[in-house]
Order: sequence, then structure tokens, then C-alpha cells
Amino acid sequence: MNKHPWLCGDHMSPFRYGDYSSIKRTYLPEDYLSDSKAFNIVKTVHMEAEWDPEDPLGETDWIMRQHETTGYPNAIIGQAWFMKDNIETVLAGHATCPLMRSVRQKPAAAASHEEFQPGAPGSLADPAFRAGYAKMGEYGLHYDLQTPWWHLPEAASLAKDFPETTIILNHTGLPSDRSATGIARWKAGMEIFAAQPNTAVKISGICVPGEKWTADLNGEVVLETIRIFGVERCMFASNFPVDGVVASYDDIFNGFADNVSVLSEADQLKLFHDNAMKYYRPV
Repeated sequence: MNKHPWLCGDHMSPFRYGDYSSIKRTYLPEDYLSDSKAFNIVKTVHMEAEWDPEDPLGETDWIMRQHETTGYPNAIIGQAWFMKDNIETVLAGHATCPLMRSVRQKPAAAASHEEFQPGAPGSLADPAFRAGYAKMGEYGLHYDLQTPWWHLPEAASLAKDFPETTIILNHTGLPSDRSATGIARWKAGMEIFAAQPNTAVKISGICVPGEKWTADLNGEVVLETIRIFGVERCMFASNFPVDGVVASYDDIFNGFADNVSVLSEADQLKLFHDNAMKYYRPV
């Protein structure tokens, strides 16, 4: 269908893992089930995948046809652009979908901590962004937020000002800088965001370019995230097929299991199953 511009043709978009040509192919429920066959997959959640931004509802329609044909996915996170004039139409359209649970936009107004400017255009504090976001409460949807950690103080303010909407942070706040300073700054941003009770986090997308995915490499990020948010507000996610650029499904989930082996069986079940069921209510 060629509805994902970043996956079409020879063009390569800037991407934190570098060359992603290996995933520029059709990837359907049967491919996911094959990649994850070593695990007991109970339900799946589809994350919007940067479908043509002029047609956010087209992705939702297509995903629903996949569900009707295959039984997967079991919940949907749709695309939404809060600064567009049609945001209310898009949210209303998503809300009519029986599997829709959340929407995502990826505000990143600064490319680095040093370049961050409070309230910059396109940021979480941009009045135009907030005007669109204010409509979320009418539709009962969560907001899946993907943004680098230096934007998390503004995300915390958003959560505080709109307490009726749950914000689920994607990809663990993108802790790509694993230096002592980088990790300290990431933790500080995560703590500010987690202080708001209507926030949660998906531990995913934490591969480091050029590094093998190992429990040792990512253990601090995993365990510190759980410490900061508490086990009730954390859940693991595969980020597949995207993270297939740098690791296998087995590498990632066996690594997560190793990281949390010190926790109780009940807490591990929350991270791998219960919390995702709570937030996304898959059918």
C-alpha cells in the first residue's frame, strides 16, 4: 500500500539506530508471531507507525481490517497531530474505533539537552499543541508520548494541567547517552515526569547504536525506570519490528527477564502482562 513514507523507496529518514533498511518490508501479524514464537503472546497492541500524516484515520481503518482477518492486533494506538486544524475530527474518528485506546504524537522541539528552549514551537508547552491536546478529555483516550528526556519537565506540566488524560511515555524517555552525566540527567527528567500520578512508562526502544543488546548494557535503565515509576506504572514492549534493526525479539525479552529476575513473580507478571492489560484493555 506504500502508506508509510519513511519505509518507501530508497529514501532514509534520520533514525536513532542508523540504517533501518532491513525493516523496509511488509510486516504483518504472522511476522510478529513468528519473531515472538518463543514466548506466550496473549494479546498485542498496534502502535501507529508513521503512516501518511495526511490520513491518520486510514491507518486505523487498515489495522481494523487486519484484526478482522487475523484476530490481531487486540488494541490500537492511533496517530494524531495536536497542532493541526483537523485534530478534533481525527480524535473523534479514532474514538469510534472499538480497539482504539490511545493516540501518539512525537514532539521533539530540540535535538539535544543543550538546545532545549522552554516553550519552543512544536514543544509540549507550545500553546498550539496544548490547544489541540485539551480536546483529548472529550474522547477518553490515553496519550502515548515519545519524546527525549529533556522535554519531560514540560510533559509533567502537561500531565498536571490535564489530569483526566493518562500519558504513557514511550521508549523510556530515550536514554541514548549512557555516560554518567547523561544517565543522571535522564533520571532527573524521569523523576519529574513520574511525580504526576496520571503518568506511566513503556520500557522499550532502549537499544544503543553499535552495541549488542544485553541485560548488562540496559539493566540500569530498566531497573531505575521501575524504581522511579513503581512497578504498577511500568510495562515492557518489544518495539518490533523496529528494534529488530539491532536485536532479536529473544535478545530483548530474555534481557528484560534477566533484568527483573530479582523481583517477585507477581511484579514480573505486572511488567510483562498485567499493566499492559490495565492500560490498553486489549480484546
